Amino acid sequence: MNAQTTSNWYEANQQYLSAALALVRAALQCHAARAHRSGATDSGVPEHSSDLEQALQEAAARLPGPAALDTLCTTFALSPFERDVLLMCAGMELDAAFTSLCAAAQGSAQHAHPTFGLALAALPGAHWSALSPAAALRRWRLIEIGAGHNVTASPLRIDERVLHYVTGVSSIDARLQGLVESLQPAYDLPASHQTLAHRIAEIWSHVEGHQPWPVIQLCGGEGAGKYAIAASACTALGIQGQTMHAADVPAAAAEREALMRLWEREAVLSQSALLVDCEGLENTEQLRPVMAFLERVQGMLLVAHREPFALQRRMTMRLDVPRLSRAEQHALWCKALGPQAQELNGQVEAIVSHFHLSPQGIYAASAQALAQSEGRNGKIEDGDLASSTPHPRFSHILWEACRSQARQRLDELAQHIVPTATWDDLVLPDSQRQTLREIAMHVRQRGKVYDRWGFAAKSSRGLGISVLFSGASGTGKTMAAEVLAGELRLDLYRIDLSQVVSKYIGETEKNLRRIFDAAEAGGAILLFDEADALFGKRNEVKDSHDRYANIEVSYLLQRMEAYHGLAILTTNMKSALDPAFLRRLRFVVPFPFPDVAQRAEIWRRIFPADTPTDGLDFSKLARLNVAGGNIRNIALTAAFLAADTGEPVRMTHVLHAAHSEYAKLEKPLTEAEIGGWT
Repeated sequence: MNAQTTSNWYEANQQYLSAALALVRAALQCHAARAHRSGATDSGVPEHSSDLEQALQEAAARLPGPAALDTLCTTFALSPFERDVLLMCAGMELDAAFTSLCAAAQGSAQHAHPTFGLALAALPGAHWSALSPAAALRRWRLIEIGAGHNVTASPLRIDERVLHYVTGVSSIDARLQGLVESLQPAYDLPASHQTLAHRIAEIWSHVEGHQPWPVIQLCGGEGAGKYAIAASACTALGIQGQTMHAADVPAAAAEREALMRLWEREAVLSQSALLVDCEGLENTEQLRPVMAFLERVQGMLLVAHREPFALQRRMTMRLDVPRLSRAEQHALWCKALGPQAQELNGQVEAIVSHFHLSPQGIYAASAQALAQSEGRNGKIEDGDLASSTPHPRFSHILWEACRSQARQRLDELAQHIVPTATWDDLVLPDSQRQTLREIAMHVRQRGKVYDRWGFAAKSSRGLGISVLFSGASGTGKTMAAEVLAGELRLDLYRIDLSQVVSKYIGETEKNLRRIFDAAEAGGAILLFDEADALFGKRNEVKDSHDRYANIEVSYLLQRMEAYHGLAILTTNMKSALDPAFLRRLRFVVPFPFPDVAQRAEIWRRIFPADTPTDGLDFSKLARLNVAGGNIRNIALTAAFLAADTGEPVRMTHVLHAAHSEYAKLEKPLTEAEIGGWT
């Protein structure tokens, strides 16, 4: 209905409700008169009843659509008597005369409220079954029964949500507010997701009569996409879509039953479907309350969860929500960016190659970049993605907006490292530096080689860029990862594998899955430290724990090989790793302990240009037999010592700092290393 029709319906609905209330009011007046042995007709029929019936029919004729009261009665199959009981309770809220009428009809000012006893005595067509807990009035909680000595004498009250409904006011039940939220289509669905929305609408359209509704499970990693698909399916059928988080389903059976009844009634009143969001719930204990809820609640239901789960007494249907194809992503980017997409000179391809955002993420990143670009002389400039000019070009801004969108989920699961090291800070043999540059090249060109040149179509295996950095602590493994992240302008996240590995069977895979799923959106560089915690040499399988250790290794290898970005593992003991594992890595980069010449070079680069120094002899400092990480610690401590004394950094400060570092390492500082320093 348009706005004018809605307004006309609302006014006509009010008139119809008033006419219906007048009939019930007349019945109460007649009963009150009989109770006082005056003013009653011999037949017990209210005076002027024919006039009231005529007024009701005329009010019905003026309605542009069904009255809310009639819709309610049809929906819940209320008998005429049950309808009048409901109206009697509504009258208490809408007509002041009902209070005195109830008191008069029951012969006591203390009973100025409706009761089942009054209804049975005063209203036509009375039947005892209307009082049953299984009957519509109580089952659907259209009315509430107050405290009393018995059911017939207890005060009755119309439920607030039902009262609003019959008066024509549309509002969700106050007890559901905060638990359920409206689903709103935020964007046009890509083709693959639109197909699923149509499929859901078809399934619901073919449910007939009292046939139970199947629970439709939307599975896969596209969390935001599931909401959009559900919203689109609801829109196609002209119904409302609501969502509720599974964690909000009460564990207590009584509370869960109350929630179930409230929702079932709300679904009918507002013609709504419910999407239950189970994302983030992993184990059976967490899922138990929501599974019990889904087993019994009626109506159109969808479930969002990565993996399907079985219900014992309810039919389920699984629909897998795919990740967007490159073509779908490209089309969404062009639509979200509007005319500016044409100004990027093909840079959208680079965005699609590195980022795998959801439709919601694409629109959010586009809006963020467009808003940030406004005000620069009214023009958005194109340019290279690696631009670092003082006033970044639009492609640079868009790239950073994508990184911002992609890192939101991963920030909760891993340590974000902001890269500060550059190629100039990295002291390594030429062969290792060349390998690192090849790694960067593979990441940059993966979109062209895999997709445009067709390697991904030939095989989906081995498309991930997996790397092992091996070497003693402090030899530059983390710094090399920083350099790659800075070079590629990608986020770097450190994951301590010793913290990820769990003693509980299956938990390690869940932890790894959450990390990889979160990282996929932005192709972030994942730095897995302490690889030995999981990838030690696998001996002969002796028990179930050994078997599951192998499963954990296989799972990580599988995810690394399929990962959209770069995954780096670090180890201090390459010899402890299984050769079968090493063969599945694309790059293995050894980080040797630095020799004297390399240590001298590290010392030359370790102090920032603004640090005052005096008389530092790098050839002498290079005699300290420590790795680059220790050199940095010594240099930093020496700088603090010099700053505290108000002097430039001298050899004496470095000597003091070296003593402290060696003590920490529980290693003696020999004369061969520091002889002739001072």
